[in-house]
Amino acid sequence: MIVTEALTKRFGEKTAVDALDLRIEPGTFFCFLGPNGAGKTTTIKMLTGLLKPTAGRAVLGGIDIQRDPVAAKRLLGYVPDAPFLYDKLTGREFMRFVAGLYQMPEGEYRARCDSLLALFEVDKVADQLIEDYSHGMRQKLSFAACFLHEPRIVIVDEPWVGLDPKNIRFVKNFLKEKTRNEGLTVFMSTHTLSIAEEIADRIGIIHNGRLLHLGTIAEIKALQDRPGTLEDVFLELTQATDEAAAV
Repeated sequence: MIVTEALTKRFGEKTAVDALDLRIEPGTFFCFLGPNGAGKTTTIKMLTGLLKPTAGRAVLGGIDIQRDPVAAKRLLGYVPDAPFLYDKLTGREFMRFVAGLYQMPEGEYRARCDSLLALFEVDKVADQLIEDYSHGMRQKLSFAACFLHEPRIVIVDEPWVGLDPKNIRFVKNFLKEKTRNEGLTVFMSTHTLSIAEEIADRIGIIHNGRLLHLGTIAEIKALQDRPGTLEDVFLELTQATDEAAAV
């Protein structure tokens, strides 16, 4: 469902993402891990069409996002770490705006809008201006809008920012259920390694723009000599890479 082939992005002399090769099957919950500046958000921006690769390509559902961006984005839902919302719209008006972007029929929009607003607990403030929303409320509205057109792929960048423990649990269970029961493919970047360990089907670890390791939780944890958490393995692997680069 998501394929990258030698996906590369350079900013001047700096290589932010270096020849990234991924293949993520439908119905997979994939977590993309890495330290700050590792290349996670740059990768996500190339997958969503917000950045043009320097080299290589990204393919969503068999569609090259650079060659046919509109068709690729019809398959895609995206929740960034700091969603841009129009402050002078109400939550409901923003949902209608998103429906217009995807050219949703009116009947389909009406059937899904209210249920999603209620599901993400935004219904009680849906007719208030977004400028009055808390960060957590904005995040929940972004999730509601993301699922309005029933995407087959959802890309989320640090989705837990601003959410309280109750909503973190709801969102992670909602996404996991969607992958398990409806074949949704989730690509999630996060620093919350305990949650990644709990919900991911597969893990990719990127550092200094290069993919270090790719595999299931068990396969990644087996890279460490002694038993430990995903956080233990992650810190060990990234530190070893830094030490090798310094030699």
